[in-house]
This record gives sequence, structure tokens and C-alpha cells, in this order.
Amino acid sequence: MSVSSLDKNLQESVELEALPREERLAHLASSSGLTIEAALVRLASEHHLKVLNEFKVLDSPAKYIPSRMIHEYHCLPILSPDNRKQEDSGHEAIDLVTGWAPDARMTRWVMAVTGRRPRWYLGDPGMITRTIQQSFGVGSAGLEDEGLESLDDWDPSRDDDENQNAAVIRFINEIIEQALADRATDIHFEPSRDSLQIRFRVDGELAFVTVPENLVKIKGAIISRLKIMARLNISEKRRPQDGRINYQIGGNDIDIRISTFPTMYGESVSLRLLNQRQKPLSLSEIGLLDDDHERVAQVLARPHGIVLVTGPTGSGKSTTLNAFIRTINTPERRILTVEDPIEYEVEGVNQTQIKPEIGLDFATALRHILRQDPDVIMVGEIRDRETAEIAIRAALTGHMVLSTIHTNDAAGAVTRLVDMDIEPFLIASAVEQVIAQRLIRRLDGSKSQKAKLSEEYLETCLRALGIDRSEVRHIDLLREPITGGLSGYGYYGRLAIFEVMTVNDAIHELIVKRAPAKDIRQLAIEQGMRTLQQCGWEQVKHGQTSLSEIMRYAELGSEQ
Repeated sequence: MSVSSLDKNLQESVELEALPREERLAHLASSSGLTIEAALVRLASEHHLKVLNEFKVLDSPAKYIPSRMIHEYHCLPILSPDNRKQEDSGHEAIDLVTGWAPDARMTRWVMAVTGRRPRWYLGDPGMITRTIQQSFGVGSAGLEDEGLESLDDWDPSRDDDENQNAAVIRFINEIIEQALADRATDIHFEPSRDSLQIRFRVDGELAFVTVPENLVKIKGAIISRLKIMARLNISEKRRPQDGRINYQIGGNDIDIRISTFPTMYGESVSLRLLNQRQKPLSLSEIGLLDDDHERVAQVLARPHGIVLVTGPTGSGKSTTLNAFIRTINTPERRILTVEDPIEYEVEGVNQTQIKPEIGLDFATALRHILRQDPDVIMVGEIRDRETAEIAIRAALTGHMVLSTIHTNDAAGAVTRLVDMDIEPFLIASAVEQVIAQRLIRRLDGSKSQKAKLSEEYLETCLRALGIDRSEVRHIDLLREPITGGLSGYGYYGRLAIFEVMTVNDAIHELIVKRAPAKDIRQLAIEQGMRTLQQCGWEQVKHGQTSLSEIMRYAELGSEQ
């Protein structure tokens, strides 16, 4: 072997040793161009160990090996895969699975602490991590004090402030990192009489996070630490507070918006996670079906008018507006935005964050933007009459205006503007297109199967969705998740469904006559508008989502 090869191997060895044990296999796989499975087999061969694709963890694993050792060595006591007897005590061996080959020091410590000779096996590090979290809770390693061997030994009264603060910091870091690994958009810390429960929102669904049993003893310190990170007033616990945290992990900058709210048993804290390096979507990637894509592109090519995106909070409106901005962003166009918050940075676009505390709200910013000679204006949300009036005036004076408004369906945006005391003839003249949208969970192709539905049940669903019963002929195309008994299992990520209403002459006339939303909606459907339910059904037929997911939104677009 050449000297350069020796140096390279030594460097790789040093890099691996510097990583936590649970991350070493992934690093080895990446540097070697291997899959995790192949890297695991290679590692097992080099160290003469057996790989376990499945393993059964012993009940109450901390009874066999201290929890601190489980976290530090990233290992778990398991039932013997070779059917060798293993008793609670008095036996000479203990079977352990780990994600990286053990060294002599690990073996000596296990023998010293347990009095047994370890029999080592290799397993998927990700599976071991999830099992540790299920047994001890997410963030439990962060609560391990340097002088403790198990969480059962935790006694805040005997810890000095420095040690407790370090433990709390580690715990919060682990919670945030786990949330990012799980693709969570929100983290909720919710105090109750006897506990502090934590929930992640993943793909729009809330799920409880298993946390250490003794978390309640330091819940006050956890909430205070979050407020310190956001530079909030930790002594103010009676009033809600808002702030932000700049968090870095793996080279990524995470913008975390924090909101505190006083409750009976303490402050509830919600974190919204915004990944600054998350890849923004283009117009072709947001999920518009071909004909809807063409309708939207035609309107965006116009020099003036208002395009509104409607839907509830968290329905992806900002992502859609960002895709519109990227589509029309050319050197010939001057684009200015007013947002709350700025979720995506767009090169070449002048973006402004509103600051209500100094009087810079949407209406104020919009008034000043008109003096900046813009071609396109994007307003994060039309919340009041003043903002709506300025936006309409801008559209009628030759500007393209993009914004959002909270309504259930596309036609409802018209009546919402009327409710703001905007004259119908101004709405009809300024608004070019209204797009309603929702986010639905996308099927995970590797965890889905052909749906097992009866024609009778499918017909019932079609009626509820307002779909023609002749569509039952597509029953063989439908797929459903293999649930596996876990919430959200079988889905991965989300996609949007849309309802695109273009304001033509006929709809213009109804708006001027102050027609109700249901009449406007009906006319739009007769002229070819695809409803949210119909768009959802198209995604079901294409295998992108399940019928059960669409049925959760059976009332989408209902009359207001």
C-alpha cells in the first residue's frame, strides 16, 4: 500500500472516530459510494460480526445495561438471535446490537458494569436510534448528566445550575434535530399538571413524541431556555410572546419562529421550522394538472391584474406564490414583495418583512411600494379593507399583484372582498384569477399497495366527492398505504390540489350583480373549472394519494 493510501486511510479513520457512533456507518457509506446495507455487510465482514436485520430488545433495557451506556455506545440488549438462553442475572453473556463495530474499551466497560461477557451484533443504526427513542424518549441522551448512569438517578436538587443548563441545552438540540430528521414543520411543547408533552407536525398531522419520563422535573428550565434562545423576556409568563431563533445544523440555517402562550400549567411553546436551504418549487413542480397549469401560466403572463391564492393556514399558499414569483422573475421586471415571514429568498427580487411593532404592516408597506416603480407586487396576505383597496388600485393602474386571502374555495374570495366593503365592479375589473388549494399527503410508493375497495364503497365515496359514478371503472388503479400500525406510515411528503377560477366575462357579470358565491362557483364549474374534490380524485387515479386521504376533505369547497 502506498504512503498516500496509508495517509488517506488514517485521515478517514480519524474522521470516523470524531463522529458519534450512530453517524459513522452513514459516513462510511457516503465516502465509499455504498448503500447503508452494503456498508453494514462490509463492516461486519471486516470485524467478523453477524448482521441482524431484525432484533427483539429486552423489556426495560436499562435493567440490563445503564441508559447512559446505551446512549453513549449506541447499543441495546437483545434476546439472543441464536436462541441461547439469557437470564436476568448470573449468566456469563449478554447479547447486544450496535450500529458500529465495538472496540476493546466498550467490551471492557460492559463486562465491568454488567458482570457479563458481551456478544456483539451489528444492526441498522437508524433502527437502533428509533428503538432507543421509543424506550427512553426523544432527547433522553440530552438529559444524561455527566455523573449519572441512568435517568432514574436524575435529581435536580443536587445538580448545580451549570450542569442542569448543559443538560437542557443538549435536550433541546436533540429535539430540534429529531424534528428536522422527521421532516416536521412544527414542534409543540405543551405543559400539563404532571408532564410536558411534545408533539411534532409531520405532513400536516400531529404526532406525540416519546419523551423521558422525568421530563416534568425540568419543564420550566426547558421553556426558559427556548425563550432565552429567542431573546424573549423569561420573567414575563402572563402574556403571549413571539420571537425567532437562528439555528444551524449540518451547514443548514434553520429559521425558527417561536410563539409562547400562557396556559393553566405553564407556558405552551410552539416552534415553526423554516429551512432556509429548502429547495423552493417551480410552477411545474407545485402539482398543477396540465390544463390548470396552462390557465395559470396564461394569467401570469399578463401585465396587470390580481391573482389570489386562497386556503386555510398551512395549505401551502406561500409556496405557490413563491413559485409564481420565480416563473415571472426576469431582468425586465421589477418585483417587490411584502411577506410575513420571508420563507424563501429569491435572487433579484426585493423582499420585505413586515414589522407591526414599528407600524410596518401590509397596508403601510404596500403604499410605499407603489412609489418604488414596481412591475409586480407580492403581498403576503390581504387582511383588511385598506390592504385590499391599495392592491386593487395597484392592479388597475398597471401592476401585477399576487396575494393570498383566507376563504374555503375560489368563489368565496369574491364575497370575502365584498365583505371588506370593496365595490363589486372594482373586484370584477381587477381580479384576474383565484386559486384555492389544500395540501394532502402523498403516498410512499414503497409502502403502498393496490387498494382493496368494493364498487359499492367507491360509489359512496364518489357521491360524497361530487364525482360522476362512472369513474368507478378506475377502481383497479387505486392504491392505499400499508399502514403498519403507525400514524402517517405509508405516506411521505405532501402535494397540493387546486381549484383554478379564471374571471371571464360571464363571471365578471355575476360579480358586478353581487351574486352569491355558490352561483359564481356553479358557473365556473359549468365553464370547466375543476373543483378541489375533482383535482383530488385525479391524483388518486394517478396513484399519488389514497381515496381515504381525499375523503378526509369531502367537504372541501362546500358552500359558505
